Amino acid sequence: MGKVWFVGAGPGAADLITVRGSRLLGEAGAVLYAGSLVSRAALQWTPPGCDIADSKGMDLAEITGWLMDRARRHETVVRLQTGDPALYGALAEMAGPLDRAGIPVGIVPGVSSAMASAAAAGETLTLPEVTQTVILTRVEGRTPMPERESLDALALHHCSLCIFLSIAHIDAVIDALRRAGWPDSAPMVVVEKATWPGEERVLRGTLVDIAEQCRAAGIDRQAMILASPALGARARTDIEMSRLYAPEFGHGFRRAERTPT
Repeated sequence: MGKVWFVGAGPGAADLITVRGSRLLGEAGAVLYAGSLVSRAALQWTPPGCDIADSKGMDLAEITGWLMDRARRHETVVRLQTGDPALYGALAEMAGPLDRAGIPVGIVPGVSSAMASAAAAGETLTLPEVTQTVILTRVEGRTPMPERESLDALALHHCSLCIFLSIAHIDAVIDALRRAGWPDSAPMVVVEKATWPGEERVLRGTLVDIAEQCRAAGIDRQAMILASPALGARARTDIEMSRLYAPEFGHGFRRAERTPT
């Protein structure tokens, strides 16, 4: 009996997969990749003769059936998923049947599109005395949201929000932020296909114009919405500096300078 590895392919660029993920692809006898979201370039590490299939036309039973069948034939089987398997990746639904069948399962984390989008836009998601909290969420679509996790409720924290799977509902996102008290001047960033070579696009705006910018650009899928009071921090001169690097702040690797009395 082989082992099934759920591997995060990262956000788009093939070289953002982890070293461990690429090594497992090189050892795999079979790979099932999410072709609607994972670039075929990520398959470059697979060995000759590897059994490769695209899951974009499969339902859950077909996916788990394929993985079980290949685990009985190969020592290493990889389910290659976009971003990180633990985020919106149906991990529990796919791994559960394997657990019950006695098939060993491993998980390799990947770079999330949330972090990749912040990097593509050149932004930080935390800022001293502004926000130290990042919320990863989505708005309700075909998958309902728990009532306690509505965007209206989460946005009340006025922290950094990375909003997945919601670009088709950008107007609902804007409405929720307004109901939570975000001003029209609040900065917004939308990143389409973060790190995908030749396909990445970054839009910057505010609550007032970001939705119209998205419509004008034809961005309606595979895009991350970032809302945060930390956006644009690199251009600001009024922010507090992190105490971690202050000369009077000591830690295990640096002695604090004494303030003259």
